[in-house]
Amino acid sequence: MADTDGFLERHHFLLRRLHSLTGIAPISLFLMFHLTTNASIVWGRLAGHDGLTGADAAVGTFQHEVNFIHSMPMLLLIEIFGLWLPIGFHAVLGVAYALGGKNNTTQYAYQANRRYALQRLSGYFGFLFIFYHVATLRWGWTFLVPGGTQWTGEHAASTMAAAIRGSAEGFTAAGMIVAIFYMVGVSLLVFHLANGLWTSAITWGLTTTEQAQKRWGHVCTAIGAGLMLAAWSSVIGFATLDYDAARAVELGLQGAEHAPEPASEVMPGMAAKEIDETETGG
Repeated sequence: MADTDGFLERHHFLLRRLHSLTGIAPISLFLMFHLTTNASIVWGRLAGHDGLTGADAAVGTFQHEVNFIHSMPMLLLIEIFGLWLPIGFHAVLGVAYALGGKNNTTQYAYQANRRYALQRLSGYFGFLFIFYHVATLRWGWTFLVPGGTQWTGEHAASTMAAAIRGSAEGFTAAGMIVAIFYMVGVSLLVFHLANGLWTSAITWGLTTTEQAQKRWGHVCTAIGAGLMLAAWSSVIGFATLDYDAARAVELGLQGAEHAPEPASEVMPGMAAKEIDETETGG
């Protein structure tokens, strides 16, 4: 432990800024994008999708977003170098700093001390939540999912709803625990992001005065409120989704994608019967 403390002290300036930088980009940017995408299960109702309306449009919008992400070239390399390595670095260094730091909320329960303690707690819990989220939905560890539902990109909304609720039919007791776990997890991650943005400005010397820190604090609070709304709407949207209706929309979208394209030209003089026979191969 002494060697680790010595290394952290010798490279304090560089490591602190790298820790802050990885927290901002790409982790914070990814979380903003991820929460906004997941919240399409709610805001998609307003956007509409391929003639669909209401909850069906939300399912179609979310499925479209998932298909777009999965169509990205070299997705695995992007995940490894653009997300997992930065998260790993940020988490390991964050734990090292948290274990070496001390809060004095019992003696001095000031707002800054409470935020510091909650930042540490949200980091620990957030890392656990991310591991569970990725392990169950990305790696397919269905033994950790009540009911054993496996999330699939082809049926993104319906399988997500079943995974959170514990079954396709509705909430189970274990599913309720998972839903609460998701609500707490996304809430703490949003707090960790918003508070981290505020402290990162101090780390980089961008807010050196009390007034500057207050102004930036208002901005971070607004960002946190918007992301919290997206996070809560995502969990509630999937938890209250009609599984059967969502699956029907997803199957319909798949059918539309694989449907044969209409003939672009019809030979002059062809009778309707001949056209039908040509299309059906008769």
